[in-house]
Amino acid sequence: MALFKNITIGQYIPGNSAIHRLDPRTKIIGTVLLIVLLFMVDSFLGYALAAVAIFGIVQLSEIPWRIILRGLRPLFVILLLTVSLHLFMTEGTPIFRIWFIEVTWEGLFRGVMMGVRLALLVMGTSLLTLTTSPINLTDGIESLLKPGKRIGVPAHELAMMMTIALRFIPTLLEEAEKIMKAQMARGADFQSGGLMQRAKSLIPLLVPLFVNAFRRADDLAIAMEARGYRGGEGRTKFKELHFGQADAIALGVSIAFVVLVGVLF
Repeated sequence: MALFKNITIGQYIPGNSAIHRLDPRTKIIGTVLLIVLLFMVDSFLGYALAAVAIFGIVQLSEIPWRIILRGLRPLFVILLLTVSLHLFMTEGTPIFRIWFIEVTWEGLFRGVMMGVRLALLVMGTSLLTLTTSPINLTDGIESLLKPGKRIGVPAHELAMMMTIALRFIPTLLEEAEKIMKAQMARGADFQSGGLMQRAKSLIPLLVPLFVNAFRRADDLAIAMEARGYRGGEGRTKFKELHFGQADAIALGVSIAFVVLVGVLF
């Protein structure tokens, strides 16, 4: 149950930090640049520089470190699996051998690299939603997708769907935790047994969770229709986005950093 509380993607923490005040388009582009950078670099020094940049952004965002690190806990099993697969399945210079299992230095290197990449990806993408409200995130995505309208891309609808999906991640996790507690009070066991037994034990959790999710989606659709929602055509915004000097500086520094680190490392 503690697993659901540790997922930070989709959550928003209000604040007035330098990162909170940035235009959402700047933060979205910066996040995309970070993802590109993490897939470009292939050395520990490159990842170290990316980590320093993320740590600096966290400090500027004034988001508590316990929240950032808490988001890595659900990834522990995935990180362990990633490192193990590379450790035991990569050919190269052996470290030691146990029967037919051989651990290599190249496998250790690739496993640690992939684990660090995954951890930095989660930390960087979590900062986007932690410092940007769902409304601003919707406006930012829509604005960035707006040029695609010329070729028929439904910018407003896509932005709305992505933002609603992000917004409802914490809600669905909270709902899952409540259902799990209720099922455990009725005698359900989610911990013991083998893999198949644990999979079967999730049925009493998943069925009501999906039913509640569809019910919430239906209620949301009715509420939007009752308020006269008809898509993005002709709609005005209460708060217009403003790309200021701080955004230009942040975006320029981000692009320069990605190009420099990506080319050198």
